Amino acid sequence: MDEYTEKHLIDVLNAINEIESFFADRPKLFQEFQHDMLRQRAVERNIEIMGEAINRILKADSEFQLPNAKAIINTRNRVIHGYDSVTTEFLWSLIMKHIPALKNDVENILTNK
Repeated sequence: MDEYTEKHLIDVLNAINEIESFFADRPKLFQEFQHDMLRQRAVERNIEIMGEAINRILKADSEFQLPNAKAIINTRNRVIHGYDSVTTEFLWSLIMKHIPALKNDVENILTNK
């Protein structure tokens, strides 16, 4: 793995870790998240970073293998361009299901570089 790809994977991992830190001192409760606009916007920003970093990796190396890479980029695009269709339920599903899976995939790639 080249330094460019590694740097962007670390950016993805840092964005994930930041999202996780938003819940470090409290249980993950949808009802709280639903009424916390600041936290929602912070999650959106980190999703943008993850999607952009993966997009840059794929532009540099179209053969790079990351499960759901296109879906992650599409999610980034939805947050940026389709902001009016982004619901708290959508963000919550990313937090609870998709982001932990992405973290696992990225950590596996970085460990086995």
